[in-house]
Amino acid sequence: MAMDFEKILGKCGDCHRYQYMLLALYGLLMFIVSRHYFAQSVISFVPDHWCYHEQLENRSYAEIASIYAPFESPSCTQLASIDWDSRNATASGKPCTRWIYNYDHGFRSMNADLNWVCDSAYKARVGQSLFFLGSMCGTLLFGILGDRIGRIRAMVLANWCGFLGDSATIYAQSLVTFSASRFASGLAAEANAYLMYILVLEYVSPSMRSVGLNLTMSIFYCLGMISASWQAVWLGNWRSYMAWSALPQVLVTCFYFLVQESAQWLVTSHDLDGAVLRLRRVAKFNRREVSEADIELFRQHCKTKMSEANSRMSLQKQARLVDALKSPRLCLRLIYVLVVFTIITLCYNTMSRNVEGLGMSPFVMFTLFALTLPPSGIVQILTQRHLGRKFTSVTSMVVTGTLTAASGIMLSVWREPSVGVMVALMLASRFGISVTSGATMQISAELVPTCVRSSGLAVVHVAGAALSFLSPFILHLDTYFRAGSSIILCLLLLFSAWICLLLPETRNKKLPMSLAEGEEFGKDERMFDFLRRSKEETREENGRDDLKADGTNEKLMAE
Repeated sequence: MAMDFEKILGKCGDCHRYQYMLLALYGLLMFIVSRHYFAQSVISFVPDHWCYHEQLENRSYAEIASIYAPFESPSCTQLASIDWDSRNATASGKPCTRWIYNYDHGFRSMNADLNWVCDSAYKARVGQSLFFLGSMCGTLLFGILGDRIGRIRAMVLANWCGFLGDSATIYAQSLVTFSASRFASGLAAEANAYLMYILVLEYVSPSMRSVGLNLTMSIFYCLGMISASWQAVWLGNWRSYMAWSALPQVLVTCFYFLVQESAQWLVTSHDLDGAVLRLRRVAKFNRREVSEADIELFRQHCKTKMSEANSRMSLQKQARLVDALKSPRLCLRLIYVLVVFTIITLCYNTMSRNVEGLGMSPFVMFTLFALTLPPSGIVQILTQRHLGRKFTSVTSMVVTGTLTAASGIMLSVWREPSVGVMVALMLASRFGISVTSGATMQISAELVPTCVRSSGLAVVHVAGAALSFLSPFILHLDTYFRAGSSIILCLLLLFSAWICLLLPETRNKKLPMSLAEGEEFGKDERMFDFLRRSKEETREENGRDDLKADGTNEKLMAE
């Protein structure tokens, strides 16, 4: 009887104490990753500010705001004189060199501390862009290291890069030092979570993968966002806050002593003894007994697979991503996937940082945005299960784009918009982009053939991180035209929805494994066929949905 990895893992325990510990550690990492990822947004909050004038000393913020109200750019207009009797003021035409800040909840942000406002506001945007550039490089670097030195070591190194980058940010005083520190911090943005995700997938049962991973990620990511905003209020200063953001990343070093290295990776590295040792440790932690006969059967199975792989080496060399580009339909589909994924990644990163200028504290908005994550994950799962991946992706893109444009236009034409209406629109947009992001990630993974799935997804992740370089600059457009970023995001989302219509549905279909299957997949499917589903077929699929979904996820993740 063949003893493959899934069977030997089942004997060691694939839904027991060790797996629950893995999910707990994954939740802790998601908490840390969320704080690390959004720290740069928190320290860059720009409070209400006005150019300093000696006649404004000892005046209330309401009085200062009333004096500046007639000016088109109250934050950046230097006054020559002020007549308090008539409440009139004249502009000097000179640039501001000093400002009065109305600190939100008393938090002294980096932009206020370094006076990176008005003509210097671009500096914080440049530093944030370097963070995304670091994310792109880190995804490649630690992805390669994960295959060379192991997942655990690569993950620990990634978090140390994040720790050093955040620590260096504390001492940044210039654009150069700030940009360099944010680049170093960005190296860990994607890699640390991605590597731990792989480790959890390889050690838990298929039944724990979808629900356990998705709920753990959404809940702890939400808690990380909430704690990131309100700890900043508690500390009151961006430098102290960055120190608290950096320190938890050092705790990931303890994972090296708690989490077993990927046994599957050790098998592919021809280290059977190392793989067996890790499986024995898992079995011991789960208080399970594995016989020597089962271990020997597993060894024989691995040796047989290695021998078969060596004999088919020439065929394996043909299954490369570059060869997929030689198949016309498959090549076009991969380009569509790349375009959609990168656009959605850019929109997600841009919208998740757009928490200012809504008439409400950005700290409160951050909390409200975070609370949309768990329900958006549940809605995504239910919608994909009953209506399909394509329907979920296209609908969420169109609705989110419309709501985003509506909120931006309303801010620009409505002099004093209702705070409740604006917040409701922004929360709906944030909810929609969360659903869109999750749905896009899943359909992208399912459309790439198994033989090139790893390399294909690596390319789209890197492309998404690279395009996110533009995210801070898109938001910066709002300083010139309030609805600028919203309209651009709407157009991008509508364009990605149109591209997504050209992709085939993947729900309840056998996913392509080889390049030949990828070329034929969805060949006869038309653009709107996903809407024309009979009631009988829907009832039949709903009846077997759980089994089918588990089978698809198991196959997708295992490969």
